[in-house]
Parts: sequence; C-alpha cells; structure tokens
Amino acid sequence: MGKFVITKRTNGEFQFNLKAGNGQTILTSEGYTTKAACTNGIESVKTNSQDDNRFDRKEAKNGKPYFNLKASNGQIIGNSEMYESVSARENGIESVKKNAPDAAVDDQTS
Repeated sequence: MGKFVITKRTNGEFQFNLKAGNGQTILTSEGYTTKAACTNGIESVKTNSQDDNRFDRKEAKNGKPYFNLKASNGQIIGNSEMYESVSARENGIESVKKNAPDAAVDDQTS
C-alpha cells in the first residue's frame, strides 16, 4: 500500500512524496511554506489522481518521459521521476492512480 511522506527541506519548506508499496517514490510535490498547505496538496493529489485528464504527459530535453499531476485550476501539484520509456511513464501514472486515494500519511517533520 502506498503512503505520502511529509518531510522538511533545508530551506524550511514542507514537501511530500507519494511512495508506492515497494517504497519507490512515484510523485514529488513542490515546496510549501506551511504544513497545512502541504496537507492540502496531499488531499488534492488524492482527488485529482483519479482523473486521467489531470496527468500532463511530458518529455524532458534529454528525451526521457515524465508526467506532472495538475489540480483543476491547472497548478502542478506533483511531478514524477524521469522514466526510460513511455510505457514506464504510463505504469507510473497507473501507480499514482492506484496508490494515492487510500495512501496513509507519514509525517516525518514532528
């Protein structure tokens, strides 16, 4: 089962990673100035990850596929790692869809 892990960056901002059941990070958030905003971001991922149209499939300058997950207002709420293939990116998207809705939250900042 997946989980959201909240951590604090060196600049004091909060961020979360969505990890799959195997511990691999499948989505990383932006930095948030407050833990409450970070928690709202997690709730947004849980909701928006169920809509395939919210996944923005991209290709990096080096040709590696990746994706961004966007909220209904178009703001990016999480991005993926770089993948070796389009099919691997699609597997990553499916993993977010499967893991996010019921993922526990592991707050490592307190």
